Amino acid sequence: MSDLVEINFDGIVGPSHNYAGLSLGNMASASHKGDASFPRAAALQGIAKMRGNMERGLTQGFLLPLPRPNNRLLHELAVGEDTDRALLAAAWSASSMWTANAATVSPAPDTADGRCHLTPANLVTMLHRAQEWRDTQAQLKIAFGDERYFAVHDAVPPSFGDEGAANHMRFCEQHGAPGVEVFVYGRPGGRFPARQHEQASRAVARLHGLDPKRCVFIEQNPAAIAAGAFHNDVVAVANETVLFTHERAFADQKDAYEAIRAVFPRLHVIEVPESAVSLDEAIRTYLFNAQLLTLPTGEMALIVPSECQESARVQAWCERMLATNGPIRQVIPVDVRQSMANGGGPACLRLRVVADPATVDARFLLDETKADRIESVIAQMWPETIEPHEVGTETLARKVVEAREALLSVLSLDALA
Repeated sequence: MSDLVEINFDGIVGPSHNYAGLSLGNMASASHKGDASFPRAAALQGIAKMRGNMERGLTQGFLLPLPRPNNRLLHELAVGEDTDRALLAAAWSASSMWTANAATVSPAPDTADGRCHLTPANLVTMLHRAQEWRDTQAQLKIAFGDERYFAVHDAVPPSFGDEGAANHMRFCEQHGAPGVEVFVYGRPGGRFPARQHEQASRAVARLHGLDPKRCVFIEQNPAAIAAGAFHNDVVAVANETVLFTHERAFADQKDAYEAIRAVFPRLHVIEVPESAVSLDEAIRTYLFNAQLLTLPTGEMALIVPSECQESARVQAWCERMLATNGPIRQVIPVDVRQSMANGGGPACLRLRVVADPATVDARFLLDETKADRIESVIAQMWPETIEPHEVGTETLARKVVEAREALLSVLSLDALA
């Protein structure tokens, strides 16, 4: 158990990264619909974030862009020149970069068979994401292919929407110790779709062989969903014993805390009140869509988007929090503006997997040499810009396909072509 560590697997931003505004309820995505995108800058920003975590002594992994354009989807939808542009854009979406939605992960100490279980999210609420899970699963089956240590499942049946780790939290004394898993779901009927269904969460818990007495199911605040918190990780993030959350994250905040404390008494809540940072400001800056990490020193660091520095209220709150000498000892801004413009902050870009790195396929673990190779391919092959009218063109399709194939080649992962 001492060999188990938390590994953050970040999604490499794909060469088709564009702003089509396909995600209903995602305010940033909607507000940038039709803008020119910058895939090269977006991907390099993501690599820089990964490098920063490696420099802090953390184990860092990555997942690869999925095949785009998705010609199978284009064929199934009979997409032609007179088709709705949204259907065309769905087949070009690079949204798999947000690997917080890739899967739900239950580490070995929590499961009945002592293996780490991963269930790809079905993402059925949005067409541009519903196409992802089988290609995501193909990567997971390679990266976590040793069945002595891992079990990779099929997605939950599509009747119930599952959006993965973005709606899942885990509390534990330390990452390699047994934990309590918390599943946050939404109820339908609001202004925007509630993407995580309670039954999907319960199905994942059963698939993973979790002890029902160590699982907690909590309803997300409908007001948060209506304000643009389309996933729980937009308003709350957890790490080991700490829950960092907005006051309006859950439908019944007090009951949520009590339910977790009933099975995990050491819960330490850091709640940001509405009076300090409004729900709208929290969503605009993605204060909670942050990476809350345990550093090798044992201290915790909060990796936030640089937009948090630009908000006087958020910056003031962070300074007050640090002054209390609580468990979060550092707040570190990172530039992921291209991802933020499409509605994804630092937390969206990573999937947390507690595992022994020696049991993971080494091709998916980042080191300086791989980072250099990835950056070189991105700098040479990723489009610098994509204008909206370019999506769907043969010229851009060739560039995108060639860029991804070049990346697979340098990483010796041509089997995913």
